[in-house]
Amino acid sequence: MADEPTAARKAFGDIAPALADYTDKVLFGDVWQRPGLSPRDRSLITVASLVALYRTNELPFHIGNALDNGVTRDELIELITHLAFYAGWPTANTAVSIARRVFDDREA
Repeated sequence: MADEPTAARKAFGDIAPALADYTDKVLFGDVWQRPGLSPRDRSLITVASLVALYRTNELPFHIGNALDNGVTRDELIELITHLAFYAGWPTANTAVSIARRVFDDREA
């Protein structure tokens, strides 16, 4: 399993190997492994930030990661619904569409 390429290496390791390495070692190694928050809580925070900032490229990966970390579909939809009033209706509408694709892909 250690030889299997990470998501970062698959996505951009060929063109930006240093960025992929920092992503793996610093972001998902050091930052995500800090003991102050659980992976589940970090996922909720990350998805909320990505929705609010309209970061649609990163959102599918992190919605999937949130599901893997124990966040439920209902919780993700509630998060998006809540943010409609803080981050804007179009932002939430886009996030719901992305969440639907991630959920559908996981059922396939």
